[in-house]
Amino acid sequence: MQAPSTDAARRRAADWLQGAGLRPTRQRLTLATLLVGDGQNRHVTAESLHEAAAAGPTAVSLATVYNTLRAFCDAGLVNEVTVDGSRSYFDTRTDDHPHFYWEDDSRLTDAPAENLQIVGLPEAPEGAEISKVDVVIRLRRAKG
Repeated sequence: MQAPSTDAARRRAADWLQGAGLRPTRQRLTLATLLVGDGQNRHVTAESLHEAAAAGPTAVSLATVYNTLRAFCDAGLVNEVTVDGSRSYFDTRTDDHPHFYWEDDSRLTDAPAENLQIVGLPEAPEGAEISKVDVVIRLRRAKG
């Protein structure tokens, strides 16, 4: 992930933050520019975002990346997609959509949703409601 360095990219990132009511601090602006500065959606881990930020002019600690991603989630700017108990991805595309998880290279991509049907969900326990259904389709390269 390369940091878009244009004024337009930083403006896009600042607007993204302000639209969610987040103050564009230096660290938030750096990370937001990496995430949405080029106008493209992406899936990142905290570690990959930290690595991309380290290659730029503004140093951001890994703890700050985690805290900032949590703030972005809380503000509705990104969705967290957990593929197993130890790995989370953060998706800048926030509408409901399925994902492919490529096991061979630990990569998350959007999956087509047009043929996906979710039917027969169990009823939520008393006092609870279903807030979201995540669909992650795990893939590995076919042998042969």
